Amino acid sequence: MTRRLELGRDQILAFRRRAGALDERLPRDAQALRRAAWAGLSDSMPRGALLSIHARVAGAAPDAWADRSLVQLWGPRFSVYVVAAADLPVFSLGRLPDDAAGLRRAEGTADRLEAFLAGRRMPFGQAGEAMGVHPNSLRYAAPTGRVLIRWDGARQATVWTVPRPAMDPGEARLELLRRYLHVFGPGTPAGFCEWAGIRPAQARTAFEALVAELEQVRTPVGDAWILARDEPGFRGRSGQPAPVRLLPSGDAHYLLWGADRDLLVPDAAQRAQLWTPRVWPGALLLDGEVAGTWRRAEALVAVQAWRALTAAERDAVEAEAASLPLPGLDRPISVAWTG
Repeated sequence: MTRRLELGRDQILAFRRRAGALDERLPRDAQALRRAAWAGLSDSMPRGALLSIHARVAGAAPDAWADRSLVQLWGPRFSVYVVAAADLPVFSLGRLPDDAAGLRRAEGTADRLEAFLAGRRMPFGQAGEAMGVHPNSLRYAAPTGRVLIRWDGARQATVWTVPRPAMDPGEARLELLRRYLHVFGPGTPAGFCEWAGIRPAQARTAFEALVAELEQVRTPVGDAWILARDEPGFRGRSGQPAPVRLLPSGDAHYLLWGADRDLLVPDAAQRAQLWTPRVWPGALLLDGEVAGTWRRAEALVAVQAWRALTAAERDAVEAEAASLPLPGLDRPISVAWTG
């Protein structure tokens, strides 16, 4: 019997940081933006996607989230996501329902929206009311790949329709699984189901279809799977983690559930502070470890560290906060230390 590869916590977190471009910022170009959005960028918290890009791409400007190479759509749990335009089929069709009722609802909603808009762009609330439906129901059309949005964090999202992507939905789901395993791996069908917002049966079927590309491994929180092609990366030497990153609410590095949270943050009390019942705070990443939380109100960033920080660490956090490329502030960003 072939012995399963055993991966330790440090190996897993180091691989995830490298896969997520968190150890060293990438030179800014369209390819860097696509890599930063490899697992999608949550944008339901105003300008969350921008701050996730800033954590990964050097010189990110306040309008980086609106780059022509990126698009916005409604993703899992109807959250707003920014993804590479080239990856729209993956993040839409990869989540398309495969049950008859769900598929009819998705395609029927897209059909009705397309017929009503007739090439126009409109706030989605206005569109829903004019169509005689609850505006939020328009979000059911997102997995068809035929609906895009633009939300700047201040006003209601604008909605419009685009041609149906040519990708086969089954292939899109397999590529979505590859993205999940590369950024969040080692992973499980349950973890994929939660992250992608799909039914458990869809997640299990995708794992079964991709089995030739997978390798089962042992981790400190149980057996899981990685992409076989990623094994050398898990075995490789860890790079030097960045001194500090301020990750926004919903950032891919900690968009986790279940035992994966135990792996990232072993202390139960600290987990409760990071993954709160309502809106999550941002995560303070120090030397590759989550070491606290942060929240922002206009130009004030409130940081709660989970341990005593050195003067150099505090200076690094304050410098990172000051570098956040947030638009519309009337004064420089400052840090308030809490706790």
